[in-house]
Amino acid sequence: MAAKIKKGDRVIVLAGKDKGRTGEVIEVNPKDNRALVRGVNLVRKHQRQTANQEGGIISKEASIHISNLAMSDPKDDKPTRVGFKTLNDGRKVRVAKRSGETIDG
Repeated sequence: MAAKIKKGDRVIVLAGKDKGRTGEVIEVNPKDNRALVRGVNLVRKHQRQTANQEGGIISKEASIHISNLAMSDPKDDKPTRVGFKTLNDGRKVRVAKRSGETIDG
């Protein structure tokens, strides 16, 4: 099955402490159905000092389950579901169900 959410997509968080926040997908882990979203689900981590990195408490993004994310509609930035459509030249593209606009390509 083709991925509905990919790296670089603008997504909206549907559930959890960051509900309603938007961000860009940094990384997708399809095996675990999880994604990293910039600025969402921040956790504070105690970092030990190393030769090339400073120690202390740092904030970094933790992964969030893909079921808690929705694509941002390219037309009005509201949450939308994603469908697939084959174009006349044979390319398969993602389509926003809300507005019918193609997401990539």
